[in-house]
Amino acid sequence: MELQAVLMAAGGGSRMPDLTYNTPKPMLPVGNKPLMWYPLNLLERVGFEEVIVITTKDVHKMMSTDPKMKDVKMKLDVVCIQEDGDMGTADALRYIQQKIKSDVLVVSCDLITDVALHEVVDLFRAHNATLAMLMSKAHEFTETVPGQKGKKKTGEQRDFVGVDQSGNRLLFMANEADLEDGLSIRKSIMKKHPRMHIKTGLVDAHLYCLKKAVVDFLADNKSISSIRGELLPYLVRKQFSKTANCPKSKDDADDQTQKTIDGSTNSTELLISSRDEPLLQLAQERSCWNDHRGDMSEAYHGGKLRCYVHIMDRGLCYRVNTLAAYIEANRLAPKLFEEPAVHPSAVISERCQMWSDSIIGAQCQVADKTSIEGSTIGNSTTVKEKVKITNSIIMHGVTIEEGCNIHGCVICSNAVIGRGADLTYCLVGNEQQIEPEAERTNEVIVGTDQLMEI
Repeated sequence: MELQAVLMAAGGGSRMPDLTYNTPKPMLPVGNKPLMWYPLNLLERVGFEEVIVITTKDVHKMMSTDPKMKDVKMKLDVVCIQEDGDMGTADALRYIQQKIKSDVLVVSCDLITDVALHEVVDLFRAHNATLAMLMSKAHEFTETVPGQKGKKKTGEQRDFVGVDQSGNRLLFMANEADLEDGLSIRKSIMKKHPRMHIKTGLVDAHLYCLKKAVVDFLADNKSISSIRGELLPYLVRKQFSKTANCPKSKDDADDQTQKTIDGSTNSTELLISSRDEPLLQLAQERSCWNDHRGDMSEAYHGGKLRCYVHIMDRGLCYRVNTLAAYIEANRLAPKLFEEPAVHPSAVISERCQMWSDSIIGAQCQVADKTSIEGSTIGNSTTVKEKVKITNSIIMHGVTIEEGCNIHGCVICSNAVIGRGADLTYCLVGNEQQIEPEAERTNEVIVGTDQLMEI
């Protein structure tokens, strides 16, 4: 592949700390596979043979012992970084600059999607783009979230995304939080693209194709810490800045002022570093093709920095970065692959009633007169007699004593559920013990050192 793949797998999962307290987010089980397995599998299926994995020492250690990770055939070049809450995704990309020899495909470890990856890569190739990214429609999660009392409104603010008439050229991007004075579109954009579609209700999938020059640019611009929060808005905005030998508008002057303050390189250094640029320019000049209608201006209006977006309007595309998304992912992810619902090493009683929408992991033991519906049962879990489990996620090494009723719960690894317990919409933390005959509803049951408000 002419692109180098980079997997970002160092995030701490700050938006779902009850799940990630003992298990790092990249290794959270989804359909009895580590979360990071899904983007790795996506890359492997389209032909990548090697991927740079940016992660932490704890995740690397768990990767080396997880049986599913051993199924990955690609070469994994693991780069461990310190578990520093101040280190963003752009910082991580800057950290591996010396390893980057070509353009890059950057993917987050929490992305689960069945996207045809060539849709994004083809935009990147066809338009010699600086950036091509994946977005999808926002999802309304319908499942009840364990521990949540009443309907909780999302605290996230909307993104406003402007695209051209083709729906692929990314012209404008701003978050609602940054629009205190209303939505303002620069004249330089409207002059070249008088018709723009402003879209809301979209989610950034955190999958990006980036020119190598962008990684080099980051090395000289250490003030940029986040790809999504800082680099992308800068690149999108910079598409319509005037060149150095043209009069600068106020917007462009502001950009240049910011660049001077940051001590960064001139934007033209970002644009012209492609080794094929002269040939591409020649082909463009001798072609009658144009990317727009309505004026006689040359293709791309002469701009060399170009950003594109592929918006998925159907299919599966989730970022597993909240508890609600984690529950939904466990429900849908197993449908991506045709695998046996029951692992061959699991011991299941003939008198167990199991629905086809459930998964039983390796080394599980399920006793008589049990009922399992719409649930995922993790590896090495023991389910004793007369237990009923519906719409729940049971992680690895859990023990559920006889006579329990578990509905709509997430039970983390190595927990013990006492005899006859009745749990409804609860989250049980790692290694927690629920007393026999307990009745719990809408509770978060974790250690005192990891309590949080949901």
